[in-house]
Amino acid sequence: MVLVGTDVQKAKEFLEQGEVIGLPTETVYGLAGNALNPDAVLKIFKVKNRPSFDPLIVHTDSLDKAETFVTAIPEKARRVAERFWPGPVTILLPKKAVIPDLVSSGLDTVAIRIPNHPLALKLLSILDFPLAAPSANPFGYISPTTARHVVQQLGDQIPYVLDGGSAQVGIESTIIGFSDDGPIVYRLGGMTLEKLEAVLGKVAVRSHSTSNPKAPGMLSSHYAPRKPLLLKTPQEILKMHKPERIGVLAFDELTRLIPLENQQILSVTGDLNEAAKNLFAAMRALDALDVDVIVADLLPETGLGRAVNDRLRRAAFK
Repeated sequence: MVLVGTDVQKAKEFLEQGEVIGLPTETVYGLAGNALNPDAVLKIFKVKNRPSFDPLIVHTDSLDKAETFVTAIPEKARRVAERFWPGPVTILLPKKAVIPDLVSSGLDTVAIRIPNHPLALKLLSILDFPLAAPSANPFGYISPTTARHVVQQLGDQIPYVLDGGSAQVGIESTIIGFSDDGPIVYRLGGMTLEKLEAVLGKVAVRSHSTSNPKAPGMLSSHYAPRKPLLLKTPQEILKMHKPERIGVLAFDELTRLIPLENQQILSVTGDLNEAAKNLFAAMRALDALDVDVIVADLLPETGLGRAVNDRLRRAAFK
C-alpha cells in the first residue's frame, strides 16, 4: 500500500533506491525518479504506460545545477530562467551526455525547470541528482493536482507520495525553446505568453505534434477523461442526449438546462487563474459521474485561458 506524507527524507531514501514517487509541484503532481538512472527512468515510463518517444522534464533546484546538465544556456534562455525560475516554465536546452537518451527520447535537447513548491525544492536540494518527473497519472489521462489523485490512479504501483497540498497553478508548465528564428513555445501552460513576451518580445507558438514530439506534452490527444469530452454547448448536445446523461464543464456560470449536480464551474468570478487551478479536478469529478458525455466551453483566449483551452482541445481530440 502506498504511503502518503510530508517526510522529505523518506522520499529521498526511496529515490536513492531507484524507486519512483509522487512529487508535488505548483503545476501538477509529478511521477519522479532519478533522471540520471536509466532504470528509474524506465520505471516512470512503465508506471505511466507512457510511449518512450515522449520526452520527460528534468527538475532541479538551482540554475547552477541546471548548467551541469546542459552544454550551453543561450542569452534569451538565461533571461527566462533568471526571471521566472522557480516557476511554471520549462526551458529546452542542448543536453550533456550525463542525461540519458531515454529522458530526452533521443533528442539532443533536454527540458529543464525549477518547480516553485517548498517541499519539492527541499527534496531537490538534498538529492545528488535531478528528477525526471512527468505528471503522475496514466498516460493521456487527466493530470493530478492533489496527493489523493495520485493515490487513486497509481497507488498500487509506487511506494510513496510526498503530500504538498493542492497544486496552486493546476496546469502543466509552459515549455519554451530557442532557435535561430527566436523563442518558440512548444506547450502552453502555467506561464502566460504575455509574461514571456514582456521579457523576450514576440514568441511563436507551436504546441501540437502527432508523433515524435520535440518537447514533453506536445501530443494532440492528451489530458483526457474516459468519458467523451465535446467542445459544444448544452443546447447542441440535448439533441442527442437526455439532460441527466450530460455533464457540463462551465467557465463562470451554470446552465438551467442540465441538472446542477452534473455541472462543474471553474470560476464563479470569471478568474482565468482560478479556472486553470480547478480545471483537472473538475474534469475528474465529471468523469466520475454516471453520464454519457461531458460538454465544455472554451475560455477567453488570453492569459491562462489559452493554456486551459489547449488542454480542453486535446482532451476532446479524437
